[in-house]
Amino acid sequence: MVMFMASVLVILVFEAAYNSHPVKCPTSLPLAILHKDYHPGDFIIGAILSQIYVFPPSATFERNPSSDVFDNVIIITQSYQHILALQFAIETINKSPRILCNVTLGFHVLNSNFHPTWTFRVSLELLSTQGKFIPNYKCDMQANLASVIGGPDADVCHYMAIILYNYKIPQLAYGSSPVMNDISPKVFLHQIFPDINQQYKGILQILLYFQWIWIGVIFFTNVSGEKCVENQLPLFAHAGICFNFIETFPLVNFSTEITKMVAEGEKTTRLIMEATTNVVVVHGEIQTMVVLRAMLHISEFEEIPMKTKVWIFIAQMDFTSMSFQRSWPIDFLHGALSFAVHSEEVLGFHEFLQHRKLTLEQEDGFSRDFWKKAFQCSFSTVPGEPMEEDICTGEENLDQLPGSIFEMSMSSHSYSIYNAVHVVAEALHNRHSSAMKKVARRNEQRQQFLKQQPWQLHHFLRSVSFNNSVGEMLSFSSKGELIAGFDIINWITFPNQSFVRVKVGKMAPQNAPGKAFTISEDEIQWAKAFNQKPPISLCNSHCNSGYSRKRIEGKPFCCYNCHRCPEGKISYPKDLDNCFQCPEDQYPNKDQNLCLPKNISFLSFEEPLGIALTVLALFFSFLTALVLHLFIKHQETPIVKANNRNLSYILLISLLFSFICTLLFIGQPTKLMCLLRQTAFGIIFSIAISCVLAKTIVVVLAFMATTPGGGMRKWSGKHLANSIVLSCSFSQALIYSVWLVTAAPFPDVDMHSLIKEIILKCNEGSVTMFYIVLGFLGFLATFSFSVAFLARNLPDSFNEAKFITFSMLVFCTVWVSFVPTYLSTKGKYMVAMEIFSILASSAGLLVCIFSPKVYILLLRPELNCRKHLRRK
Repeated sequence: MVMFMASVLVILVFEAAYNSHPVKCPTSLPLAILHKDYHPGDFIIGAILSQIYVFPPSATFERNPSSDVFDNVIIITQSYQHILALQFAIETINKSPRILCNVTLGFHVLNSNFHPTWTFRVSLELLSTQGKFIPNYKCDMQANLASVIGGPDADVCHYMAIILYNYKIPQLAYGSSPVMNDISPKVFLHQIFPDINQQYKGILQILLYFQWIWIGVIFFTNVSGEKCVENQLPLFAHAGICFNFIETFPLVNFSTEITKMVAEGEKTTRLIMEATTNVVVVHGEIQTMVVLRAMLHISEFEEIPMKTKVWIFIAQMDFTSMSFQRSWPIDFLHGALSFAVHSEEVLGFHEFLQHRKLTLEQEDGFSRDFWKKAFQCSFSTVPGEPMEEDICTGEENLDQLPGSIFEMSMSSHSYSIYNAVHVVAEALHNRHSSAMKKVARRNEQRQQFLKQQPWQLHHFLRSVSFNNSVGEMLSFSSKGELIAGFDIINWITFPNQSFVRVKVGKMAPQNAPGKAFTISEDEIQWAKAFNQKPPISLCNSHCNSGYSRKRIEGKPFCCYNCHRCPEGKISYPKDLDNCFQCPEDQYPNKDQNLCLPKNISFLSFEEPLGIALTVLALFFSFLTALVLHLFIKHQETPIVKANNRNLSYILLISLLFSFICTLLFIGQPTKLMCLLRQTAFGIIFSIAISCVLAKTIVVVLAFMATTPGGGMRKWSGKHLANSIVLSCSFSQALIYSVWLVTAAPFPDVDMHSLIKEIILKCNEGSVTMFYIVLGFLGFLATFSFSVAFLARNLPDSFNEAKFITFSMLVFCTVWVSFVPTYLSTKGKYMVAMEIFSILASSAGLLVCIFSPKVYILLLRPELNCRKHLRRK
């Protein structure tokens, strides 16, 4: 049978008894049955609390006085603590000499049954004579209604405010604020509940703290739940939270629709358990836990696989259950997190509960029903029938009950009720003090106080500010909300159906100094399935550093694929949407998750390559100097004089400097070194090639001059050779002058050519001028090769043109190979390639042209004679 779960409506009634004789009125028991005796001249605070009873749809408003319990009623035993907190607060105030001296406060408790009709009824009950439902008609003892405390269900406060607003009765809601299209009824409504937006911010902070970006949401289908989905969930999405599902609780309806309700519950439960998220945010009211437990219990019969989830409950919820759920497991709560209005343990409340005996509370009409359901006992038996339950003695102790039936520590809702009573009492006290000052000279002070209207208390409630018994400041914001924070609670369950709530964090009030959100992760106990570690709740696995995320079309934005970063880029930390470049002076590591500093790279004298090229350059320099020395020593011999001795000297000296100039390419580039490097190479090489060209031309002209009838003798002298060398060298020098004036080489840093190195190099300034220089040298070499090739077969015992041809072939081969190789290398190897080309081409000239002569000078001196040279 489907039952309506009751919510709480607390009414604080302020009654005054006059010394006149009471008028007899018709009597009938009200729906609510808790009444405190009062005496003429005292004040009575009446209260209406609900969520104690759950009635079937056919239940009436009248209770049979001869029956111990309502027919077919179900008790929510956990909510009985709210009544006891109310009674404890009243007794504490009555015993206090500081507040409302010589005035006794009383209260009434009524049940709203989570239904608008019942809530309207009990609200009107306050406006009637006790025991007689005739609104605005009072006889006998007159009750001056001071304030109403309603909640924690938002709908209860809503319906209550609609009635009581018309009578301008101040109200206090200790649950979530009701959502009203008409704000007029909220004028007299004070909220014993902090700003609800702070709670949603706290939930978001928890999700972000544990990186739970893939969550599920289930909410109760009331105005408050719909407003949360409409206004708050978009803010979650804006902060990076994705929703695996957003689902409603099944509607609790009449018993004729129980099949439909069970089907909806099964559907929702299956959706939750089959979802990939590990975190579910539950937005509901105080009765929501009953529905949630019923939904999870369905899975045992429908073969729905149970998965461990981290439940996050809002502060409006609390642990509640019906009597038939007593034996159901509560281990699903282990590791859950919830928000609760900040509370402290009130001194004396635990002892108050320990001394609670049914025999001492005859006036409490709720206690007998609670006692039966909580202790599973009976007060009467039928003779002859077997005993199914123990007999209630009334001496049972509340601390014997497991926490799932009744808690001995004050819950946050009970703490709110306790504070609400003190707020009303403090406001009454302030109003009484204010009235006493105004009528201090009059004898009718008490009568004037009693005749004040309820709406006059509104101002004092709004401006109340005091410390309660535990030292906490109680005051309201400009919106009528209690200025307080929220506690973050970790639920820990035990096999004996008990549980404890451990405070592991807090959400401070808005605009409070210091850090708003704090949490102690080490104090949280997680479900065993998570191995005592915070679970991961993502749509898919993290994209590790070195990878970037790419969203999957058609799925929420936090569902993505992981792609390796492109070469040269990194991503760090994980779950980045884009990879990024390292700074110019750094490069990515192998895993592409860290930037490492680049090494400074240049061809130095200390590294093996630099040492090898230096040794090679010095060796050929020494060899060239040796050949020059040998030629000078044998300068008068025919082999040296042949083909222009002076050109041979100039060629050897230029080759010597060519080998030495390669040392300018080794070492850290400087401004002077960059200017000298290419200049020395180009001019010295142009002199060397021009000498080879001059020697070739001289050979051809010399042969033509000796031919009968030839007219070339005048062109075969030294002047021609000198002119060729000077003109070619001057042309190259002119090209270099233009280069140095327009775009001179300079030291530069190349951070991009190599990934792991910063290259220190000489920037050529103008690449065009560099290739013009090489082109001019190539032109001279090609022309020299062509002329030498044509003169290679001239009749002579020692024809130098043959050796020049071969040397130019080596030279051209080296430099033709140099261009593509030079362009394909990077860093110091580019410089090494140019050095090698200079050494190879210079060595080719040295070996090909001078090795035959050195051979004759050293090994075949008999051939070094004029007779041999003219043998043919």
